[in-house]
Amino acid sequence: MQLGLKSLVSTELAAHVEECRAARAASGGTKGPGNLDELREARARRDAAASPSDSSAVEEVAEAAGRRVPVRILVPGSGVPRGVHLDIHGGGFYLGPAARRDARNQQLADALGIAVVSVDYRLAPEHPWPAAPDDCETAALWLVEHAGARFGTDRLTAGGFSAGATLAVTTLVRLRDRGVTDPFAGAALQFGVYDLSGLTPAGRLIADEYFIQAYAGHVTDRTAPDVSPVYGDLRGLPPMLMVIGSADILLEDNMAMAARVSAAGGEVDLRIYPEAPHGFTSRPTGMARAALHDIERWLADRFSAAPD
Repeated sequence: MQLGLKSLVSTELAAHVEECRAARAASGGTKGPGNLDELREARARRDAAASPSDSSAVEEVAEAAGRRVPVRILVPGSGVPRGVHLDIHGGGFYLGPAARRDARNQQLADALGIAVVSVDYRLAPEHPWPAAPDDCETAALWLVEHAGARFGTDRLTAGGFSAGATLAVTTLVRLRDRGVTDPFAGAALQFGVYDLSGLTPAGRLIADEYFIQAYAGHVTDRTAPDVSPVYGDLRGLPPMLMVIGSADILLEDNMAMAARVSAAGGEVDLRIYPEAPHGFTSRPTGMARAALHDIERWLADRFSAAPD
């Protein structure tokens, strides 16, 4: 088998490279908060910048396995949902809330004719690991148990953005370990962080980031799969789409994760977007639009293939 970046990058994306490169240069690069004070400032700026929402999201409390977690539900503008997508927001495990994803989730709901359920999981450092994966597991179990009655369909997919992609994987592993067989037809993962241990070459690139300390600084062994899923048993997971930019510091991490999923017998579709940095799908560029379109098409295939 031959594997290289050229074989993983679509030639059709070349038209967007210069725009993507220019947008990345104009941004000057972004770095997350480096300590608790900076995190509080970042949260305050987000709150101040938040505009009044005209979202049609319904707020609900999901209950399963003796736990409760708030979720936000968006449905397509017309018709009965043909499936449900569990969305787990990003933000370094310490920024939120899920409402910031409403516009994108409504777009996804309308494009695919599905319901989208997003999880308002607890944030670090006030609620470090395992609070976030506990909350995401609760929402996933609630969907497995109640999607048919609540939405008229039990066709499920999952997905996440950055830290949300990490939590999506740990959630799927937890469900498998519970013996909940084949509940999700696929997972669309955008630039997740899969090694928080700082022990691998990929992990060492982000070893000094504050989000790791905030989320898992108290964990003695951060190679624990529930913290760093790249170390886990990845057998028996649903098909995965992995989206990552070639300019993302997490590129090596995502390639390592894709290789481990494949080695475990899983189906993984790794797509690398040239010159794209971390979080690129939230930017108004042609590269972002291409990636979001790819994600929608991939998810549409999962719903079409999922059994009734």
